[in-house]
Amino acid sequence: MDGLTASAKEQFIRGLEDAGAQVEEIHLNTKKLDHCRACGNGWGTCNKTGACVIKDDFEEVYRTISEADGIVWISAVYWSDMTECFKAFFDRLRRCDATHYHFLAEKRCVLIACAGGTGRGTLECLTQLERGLTHMGMRVYDRITVNGKTGIVLNVYTCQSYRRRGYAKKIMEILLEEAKRMELSVVELKSTEDGYSLYRSIGFTDDGSRYRMMKWKNR
Repeated sequence: MDGLTASAKEQFIRGLEDAGAQVEEIHLNTKKLDHCRACGNGWGTCNKTGACVIKDDFEEVYRTISEADGIVWISAVYWSDMTECFKAFFDRLRRCDATHYHFLAEKRCVLIACAGGTGRGTLECLTQLERGLTHMGMRVYDRITVNGKTGIVLNVYTCQSYRRRGYAKKIMEILLEEAKRMELSVVELKSTEDGYSLYRSIGFTDDGSRYRMMKWKNR
């Protein structure tokens, strides 16, 4: 599997494993998951027993995530929404868990939406997903949009007489709000030693790159 969603997933797993977490992947598009039939006048047995009448891979996946300490929900974005196989599973999960078992209540989770093409629709997708998780009482720790769009801050300079007044920080905060509005996945910059603590304070992190900045001058 390759592509934007797979790449984002691999990066997130690498971070979890580096932190000592044990990770189990579930690829819903490889599972047999039918859509909810809304049987029994709309609610069926899931409302009373928490069990779905459809015999496929749903119960296996439900059991696996119920036993997890935390869940990372990641989906590609189509028409500002989750993938079709994700929705097929999620609709049934919400019915079984929110109305009966409550196995997922208070369980920690992270949401990731990946949009290729135009890069739009990630925020709407995350909103839809979080609404369903709220029904189940899950605790959302973070929401991450991934669309392959990157912003670059080239220069931030404050005149000597205006330094230490918070102007640079305010400018950067405005830029980051605009980055969110534009649904950028990443904003990159190269920091001087003087600016390093400022950028760290507003959420920038070291990228861990193994490459070093170099330049060649024509003489």
